[in-house]
Amino acid sequence: MAKISIDGEYIELIKLLKVAGLCATGGAAKIAVNEGAVTVDGVVESRKRCKVRKGQVVEINGKAIEVE
Repeated sequence: MAKISIDGEYIELIKLLKVAGLCATGGAAKIAVNEGAVTVDGVVESRKRCKVRKGQVVEINGKAIEVE
């Protein structure tokens, strides 16, 4: 599982997907979230601006990333 470090308390889900390289653009990240293709800690997440915090795991298309 890949890991990504953040500076603040949280990062918005669509920004994380883009920064981590899991989606090529913010638009692609929004579409993936709308289609239910993204999970946070194993639960499908439908909020594009969901606050992802350290210790949480985001998964899309079989690729997982842990926020630290």
